[in-house]
Amino acid sequence: MSDALVIIPTYNEKDNIAQIISAIFSQKKKFDILVVDDNSPDGTATIVTNLIKEFPERLHLEIRKGKSGLGTAYIHGFKWAIERKYDFIIEMDADFSHNPKDLIRLYNACKKDDFDVSIGSRYSQGVNVVNWPMKRVLLSYFASKYVRFVTGIPVHDTTAGFVCWKRNVLESLQLDKIKFVGYAFQIEMKFKAWKRKFKIKEVSVVFTDRTRGESKMSGNIISEALFGVIKMRFNGLPK
Repeated sequence: MSDALVIIPTYNEKDNIAQIISAIFSQKKKFDILVVDDNSPDGTATIVTNLIKEFPERLHLEIRKGKSGLGTAYIHGFKWAIERKYDFIIEMDADFSHNPKDLIRLYNACKKDDFDVSIGSRYSQGVNVVNWPMKRVLLSYFASKYVRFVTGIPVHDTTAGFVCWKRNVLESLQLDKIKFVGYAFQIEMKFKAWKRKFKIKEVSVVFTDRTRGESKMSGNIISEALFGVIKMRFNGLPK
């Protein structure tokens, strides 16, 4: 068992899942993987199940009944990881938008540099995004600017989904009380960690848009983020 677990939420990722698992397992640092699949109709879970035979101690699968949102998938994975005492728990997409080679950099920021949270940041050093339409780049970039302005959180990439957490941070965040499920989930998690005085480090990464499969972004996710941060700002730190 590794001290670090990579959580990958999936829904219809058959074109990517085997390749991302292989890429993670090929890194010099040993990482375990938990795939949280929302009962993908394309057979994603079947691919993972077959791969578990090859990596029985390192690859794990949790299948949920339906598509319930990114936030709830991660919370499911966080609880699974906490129960099994992983020291470092990493969020990562299945579609190679997050480079597996950057996993060790996020891990080291927490393990060696003793930060409580490390964020794979697209915006801490300029704009490091590849293959996104300009409209989406601007939307994401200014959404993070907006969040910083409204909440005061000193993080450049508040909606980032490539994050390493120390276990004690997640244990302190009262996961059952996390309110949001989309982009605002990522914001809320970082906001609560910051309000609790945990040390946060942004690690500059290059984000590359998916080349296989379909994006899960929707208008509802964006509006949740925009209006959710206002609620967080005026409600302060929920108990």
